Amino acid sequence: MARMSDPFIAPEEPSAAEAIAAIGEELAVFDDWMDRYQHIIEQGRKLPPFPEAWADDAHRVPGCQRRVWMETVRREGRVYFAGASDAAIVSGLVALLLRVYSGRPAAEIAATDPVFLKDLGLIGALSTNRGNGVAAMARKLREAAQHGQAPALDPPRASL
Repeated sequence: MARMSDPFIAPEEPSAAEAIAAIGEELAVFDDWMDRYQHIIEQGRKLPPFPEAWADDAHRVPGCQRRVWMETVRREGRVYFAGASDAAIVSGLVALLLRVYSGRPAAEIAATDPVFLKDLGLIGALSTNRGNGVAAMARKLREAAQHGQAPALDPPRASL
């Protein structure tokens, strides 16, 4: 996962559509869902450290069974996201979502329907509660980009 010098994710692929295609190709390598889960967990382990100061109710994503926190910032016409969870598989799902949405222009984020989660078989393979949580995370990312909720300036940097 490409990193900036902070908790925000820089995109690996040039577009959200290419990120979705790359994730699909990676998951297609595995015949067994347990292997796919392990791959998703590994993606979560590659997330940059999320500042402890942001692991609070103000950053918490509502609608998730496990605790999930996200932060947003705008830089040079793009919206970047940082995220974390207290569960390994959920951290992996956060990583996949950030790979698709982070570092993109707001219009591209708004135009990228989270239906790809279902198309890739991620929603169907998860428990109903976890699937609802992933949908809530995707909705939060798109709303933050669409409604300009991201701060215009960098938030205070946490010591990492």
